Amino acid sequence: MSRPPTLTLPPCARARRLVTVRGEFAVHDARPGGTPAGTALLVPGFTGSKEDFIALLAPLAAAGFRVVAVDGRGQHESPGPRDESAYAQGELARDVAAQARALGDGPVHLLGHSLGGLLTRAAVLRDPAPFRSLTVMSSGPAAIAASQQTRVRMLIDALGTLDMQAVWLAMRELDPPEAEDAATPPEIGAFLHQRWMNTVPQQLVATGRQMLSEPDRVAELAAVPLPKHVVSGTVDYAWPVPEMDAMAARLGARRTVVEGAEHSPNAERPAETAAALAEFWHSTG
Repeated sequence: MSRPPTLTLPPCARARRLVTVRGEFAVHDARPGGTPAGTALLVPGFTGSKEDFIALLAPLAAAGFRVVAVDGRGQHESPGPRDESAYAQGELARDVAAQARALGDGPVHLLGHSLGGLLTRAAVLRDPAPFRSLTVMSSGPAAIAASQQTRVRMLIDALGTLDMQAVWLAMRELDPPEAEDAATPPEIGAFLHQRWMNTVPQQLVATGRQMLSEPDRVAELAAVPLPKHVVSGTVDYAWPVPEMDAMAARLGARRTVVEGAEHSPNAERPAETAAALAEFWHSTG
């Protein structure tokens, strides 16, 4: 579960609702002082939200980009039905395309973190027209690592029988002792709990199943003529770093490994991550 280092939006950003042909989505919209060099849409991962990208907003805006981080349907502050079919990958990919078009800036740089990498890939494969480039961050070529599949299956099973609060407490019991970080500010801990409680359980079940069964679609993506970028930390528990290295090679993509980061470079090393993203986006012309 990604932990944003802060919940305070920088002065360049505001929270608002993005109205699309597929409904309204909660977003953080950051803008540079002058004419943007481009616009980027940031899609969060499993159990995540737009807040996971807060630390990227100011440096990316300073680099000249309008940056919009979104809660997907059923995530945190975006509404969603209690129907698993609403969260099929094709439905979520259509949401991403609708969000990109609703920004009104022409093709956008698209970034997906973790599960978001699978969803943004699906959106590009369905129709690349709304997008200027694709960055997949801490997301691999197919299903998540076997070591994580057991945990996700346990979560899916628990969501079928327990309420969200009971599942939250059970997850805390499963965390290793080092996960209880005494340095985590109380407001961040309270936010993580509230975000979990706000998320629609059917969204978690449906997307969890996607992470267990995702096929390798790298060859399909390689055939799409968009600039591509694969970003990760030096260690990743969801997709092994060597898998992401190989995926980048198969895609002919730029590869960035953020030193000192693990599964969430956006939150763990935001300055270095923002610099790598801005350099890539500027290079696409």
